[in-house]
Amino acid sequence: MRVDLFDFELPPERIALRPAVPRDSARMLVAEGGVIADRLVSDLPAQLRRGDVLVFNDTRVIPAQLEGRRGEAKIGATLHKRIDLRRWQAFVRNAKRLRHGDEVVFPAGVTATAEERHADGSWTLAFAGEEPVEVLLERAGTMPLPPYIAGKRPTDERDRSDYQTMFAQRDGAVAAPTAALHFTPGLIAALDAAGVLRETLTLHVGAGTFLPVKAEDTADHAMHAEWGRIDAATADRLNAARAAGGRVIAVGTTSLRLLESAADDRGIRAFEGDTSIFITPGYRFRAIDGLMTNFHLPKSTLFMLVSALMGRETMQAAYAHAIADGYRFYSYGDSSLLLP
Repeated sequence: MRVDLFDFELPPERIALRPAVPRDSARMLVAEGGVIADRLVSDLPAQLRRGDVLVFNDTRVIPAQLEGRRGEAKIGATLHKRIDLRRWQAFVRNAKRLRHGDEVVFPAGVTATAEERHADGSWTLAFAGEEPVEVLLERAGTMPLPPYIAGKRPTDERDRSDYQTMFAQRDGAVAAPTAALHFTPGLIAALDAAGVLRETLTLHVGAGTFLPVKAEDTADHAMHAEWGRIDAATADRLNAARAAGGRVIAVGTTSLRLLESAADDRGIRAFEGDTSIFITPGYRFRAIDGLMTNFHLPKSTLFMLVSALMGRETMQAAYAHAIADGYRFYSYGDSSLLLP
């Protein structure tokens, strides 16, 4: 399909620079079939049924943004995929000043050597020392806010908590599973009281999620790979819930992509490894019955995904309504509940 079919105009003032306070006070656009309604995230329990299952991503965002120097040259690095204990793949700013074997000096005594340049322009950085890179990042890194936020204000200490979900347990993401940013202990208690179940999986979201689609046709776009895991017990419980009449509602496109990667025609299976699944209109969903997600960028793979779930015309109408009605967009913005 042509990528320009997924374009729309978004006024810059619709981009949220901070999350709602409290988190579950954010607005939530509910699209059920072709019907659109305006709600709040705190209304979620009333929108679901007893026996439905919300599936959360328990990845934890690491402070993967580094600012350093190679000699006199400023070098910025956003780590996006772990290779092993000492090496990470990174998108590099001012990469033209970097050569194989160069040492980059970051704050707090952290150094790394540029080992290999990849076809997508990223580099493998090998970090010196014996500590896990995640430990080094806690000293030297900052939270890797999306470019549409970081380009408008500096990252600060508040982002260390704001850009982390209440489910975050497993280090490895360099972008938050932002749909789950809206959840609070109070909302979880209300969902429990309503008989809504919940499960977790892990998908370490990579910085590639923010890369623009440069191809003119979706068939020519290569998706980035991300590592994820669903254990067998979780898969069995999800299949049992569906068999009992419950709906599986993915909280965020990251949860959805991993669930669909783990599914076949018999149901959801245990999964561990990389996925580069690319979901566009025409895709047949096998694992999920709905999605809670924030609002996405024009011509992005994620807007293509929600168009595959709900239909492109429905999503264009929903986004037009959200823009006209003042919804806040992107990572720190409002939410939507999509029920085909």
